[in-house]
Amino acid sequence: MNRTNTAGRILVLLLTALLVLSLAACGKKGNDDMTKPNAEPKNAQEAAAMYKALMDQENAILMENQSLWEKVFMSADKGMTMQEDGKNYGDFLLDTIESAKDKFTADELKLLRQGGEKIREIERTLTAIEAKFPEAAPKAPGNGDSIPADSPTTPGNGDKMQKFPAFEGKDLNGNPVKSDDLFSKNAVTVVNFWFTTCNPCVGELSELESLHQELTKKGGGVVGINSFTLGGDEAAISEAKSVLSKKGVTYPNVYFPAQGEAGKFVENVFAYPTTYVVDRSGNIVGDPIVGAITDKTQAATLQKLIDQALAADMG
Repeated sequence: MNRTNTAGRILVLLLTALLVLSLAACGKKGNDDMTKPNAEPKNAQEAAAMYKALMDQENAILMENQSLWEKVFMSADKGMTMQEDGKNYGDFLLDTIESAKDKFTADELKLLRQGGEKIREIERTLTAIEAKFPEAAPKAPGNGDSIPADSPTTPGNGDKMQKFPAFEGKDLNGNPVKSDDLFSKNAVTVVNFWFTTCNPCVGELSELESLHQELTKKGGGVVGINSFTLGGDEAAISEAKSVLSKKGVTYPNVYFPAQGEAGKFVENVFAYPTTYVVDRSGNIVGDPIVGAITDKTQAATLQKLIDQALAADMG
């Protein structure tokens, strides 16, 4: 796992306005400081245990003053993609705290800064563990596996076929949608995860619409999933429809309950926009495309996966 993805975990918190990381963590708050040099793991097994314990410590810090951290998260810039190379999650939190310091009392700022500094040290230790024991970090699930709610990775595994989680939901006009029907009618489906206030997400909508028009001629199409609309939030649906209309988007956008396998899958998309290619059988083709397809490299990678799915569908 790339440590740049850890910064993306904040994005889930922004999307839900809840401490998803804290709620997902089941471990107890440890008293031992595992960021000290003498706590270095001696083997892969110790590294994995230490990695989990450190994640639990980090989550416990967030949980301890949950209401304050929620205010921090809601003050963060929701337009960023959270894919800054080498960006320490703790540094991101501390920067956000400073930008929002007028919203807190002196005592609250002290608590938050202390927490951010502890998380920064934890993140440094996690990075060091991954460098020495890469297998210690959680991996993306393989064939037939479901996506766990507490997995700190963007779901996807290019080495094995993974099913896109089944769902029953609606499009933004209220028409019922089933994933099986959605995928089975297309030779290839490009599934784009976005949210309304994400500038890169909105910026690529026109390109996705053009791609949709091209794919419809080849028996495929594009489908959008706006994470704000999960659960049928009426205000979020209205806002999404307004943005899509202004961008001239005609491809369907769908939502489904936040609970269940598909909802957990969305929780684990930690960088936006993210795009998946899905074949007629509902299998994810290759790895997700993280970042806007307005980038030539991202667009080329996406096209390669689309061609792969189309070729396989033709037999």
